[in-house]
Amino acid sequence: MAAGVVISDRAAEKIRELLRAQNKEGQGLRVKVMGGGCSGLQYKLDLDQQRAGDRVFEKDGAKVLVDMKSLLYLNGTELDYKEALMQSGFVLQNPNVKRSCGCGVSFSV
Repeated sequence: MAAGVVISDRAAEKIRELLRAQNKEGQGLRVKVMGGGCSGLQYKLDLDQQRAGDRVFEKDGAKVLVDMKSLLYLNGTELDYKEALMQSGFVLQNPNVKRSCGCGVSFSV
């Protein structure tokens, strides 16, 4: 299993695009695991500054920021970006997930 978070080419491109569009170059996409949802845990994604204690994963200038607590749940995860007719967005392929809810928003490990 890969250590940390792997960023796909599409995800890196979308992160750079979002940062440019919002004049936040130099920042990154924060991926956080929080309590909540019907399965117990859920992801929260935001554009953010790097903070002390963050692990930073980078691909082609696109940064993913993860706090140490969230990294426990995200280790080995691949971050991708999918575009579809009905729904587009970042997709996390997390090998640690044992069960997820029907809507796909929350999960448990």
